[in-house]
Amino acid sequence: MSVEGIWDLSIATPIGVIKAAVELRGEDTGLIGVARGAGEEVPLRDVELEGDQLTWKQSTTKPLRLNLTFAVTADGDTLTGTSRAGRLPASKVTGTRRRTSTDVDH
Repeated sequence: MSVEGIWDLSIATPIGVIKAAVELRGEDTGLIGVARGAGEEVPLRDVELEGDQLTWKQSTTKPLRLNLTFAVTADGDTLTGTSRAGRLPASKVTGTRRRTSTDVDH
């Protein structure tokens, strides 16, 4: 299964729904990526795909300084799963893959 592309995510957090875009691409060493949202761009760490299970870590500074761990299931052009910040309760994550490369944020 390929998860490469740009994914538009909605993360249902205690402070409201946060929108973000995650771009994933394959390299010789595996998957790499970047997340964009809330006026910042951050690299993804420890990106792993096992079957349809996709996980990664990222740090944010906006709206709060957090270290996040994502665990989602990929099904075609949709993602569903959770994001967790430390010991805080998990937040529900949903996402859809963009259809064309002309939609890329610049």
